[in-house]
Amino acid sequence: MVIEKKGEIQAMICGCNLKAGYDGRIVLKELDVTIEKGQIVTLIGPNGSGKSTLLKAISRLLNCMSGTVYLDGKDIHKINTREVAKRMAVLPQTQHMPPDFTVEELVAHGRIPHHRWYEIKNDDDQEIIKWAIKVSKLEDLAARPVITLSGGERQRAWIALALAQKPEVLLMDEPTTFLDICHQLEIMELVKSLNQEMGITVIMVLHDLNQAASHSHKIFVLNKGSIVASGTPKEVFSKELLKDVYNIHADVIINKANGCPAIFPLGLAAVV
Repeated sequence: MVIEKKGEIQAMICGCNLKAGYDGRIVLKELDVTIEKGQIVTLIGPNGSGKSTLLKAISRLLNCMSGTVYLDGKDIHKINTREVAKRMAVLPQTQHMPPDFTVEELVAHGRIPHHRWYEIKNDDDQEIIKWAIKVSKLEDLAARPVITLSGGERQRAWIALALAQKPEVLLMDEPTTFLDICHQLEIMELVKSLNQEMGITVIMVLHDLNQAASHSHKIFVLNKGSIVASGTPKEVFSKELLKDVYNIHADVIINKANGCPAIFPLGLAAVV
């Protein structure tokens, strides 16, 4: 693993001088990011700030214009694709599947990185698929076509697919978008349990600041392609940051129940 200095905490993922974008347009401006093993890390920031682009760069879905992403000290672009897929699972904003896929068939695709194309699933694969479905609380829905599921159930099915890869790292781009509050909390609690009980490192993009505050070990705040703040939720969230980054007036109060900051928007700071 990457160790910057003797005695320091080991880093699982490091992005050094990352510059990335699309069709020649620069989105990320030579930023650095370090993610420690076993953490829940959340990327927040206004629309267009570079959150999803950074997630794609970390996951190797996007080639950087310059800079390097390291996974346990190795350039991720020099690691075999199958090996990366065994260790890192990605849940994008939008997912596509054949309309007749059942939950079990979808989850089974998580085993693909562990086999050659001509190999069939073995008993171990079947056990892992059942395990992923159980952990995601989908046992009663395993035979249902995914297309018939509710939004929250469908999101859990995709998380189960990712879990079937048996990853060390789970990357999620806005996993609670378009879900009602109950299903949002359901997904966030599932993410928390995967981290606490299985040691999975989680990197996710969120728009809900209170979800980020209550479910993250570390937060990176992006604005205009740069990281403008990073640290624990208590270290990151302040009235000044919310005004500078989000252009809002807000109160930041420590929740006595969990010790996390809670953000209460009061209004726009200025007309943008």
